Amino acid sequence: MAKTRTQIRRQYEPPPRNRGNLVLIIAASTTLALFGYYHLVALGQLAQTAQGLTMPDMLLRGYDADDAGSLRAALGQDGLDRLSDLHKTAGTVFPLSFGIAWLLLIQLNVARRPLRWVLWVPPLLFVVADLWENLAIDAMLQSGDAQGVGLASALTVSRWALLALSCLAGIAAVFLPAQFRATTKSA
Repeated sequence: MAKTRTQIRRQYEPPPRNRGNLVLIIAASTTLALFGYYHLVALGQLAQTAQGLTMPDMLLRGYDADDAGSLRAALGQDGLDRLSDLHKTAGTVFPLSFGIAWLLLIQLNVARRPLRWVLWVPPLLFVVADLWENLAIDAMLQSGDAQGVGLASALTVSRWALLALSCLAGIAAVFLPAQFRATTKSA
């Protein structure tokens, strides 16, 4: 019996997973480019404006009120406005892009729902911590109160820790043995 056009087309169509992998490659590439732009280019330019002082977003171990005060003085109001604008643009787009890319990576590679949810927690928490950190840094630098410095510093440290955990979750999603990632087949 002759095959219909639909049967022939289905025979040569790639499986839907390949389309997901293409979207994942695009999302991961976009995220990597945004990371480079935000952390290396834009924050680096602001550091030059601030007489070589590192921006709070880049301080992995946190900072104190003295660091915030010297940065506030070095940046001036114009520099503070530029940092706030940067947080509102690239500082918002990067964590959202990262979160989407990592959720997609885990979704495509982990079929078991409980494991998938466990691996989704670090990227979701990273997005929340990063966005909150941007707001806390802007508020801290505008007001200069000591409590704001503690919160912003804690969010910066947790943000970097969650970024590392998110990367480990992505690695686990890809490299865990298939028996842990795949759904169990019932006989």
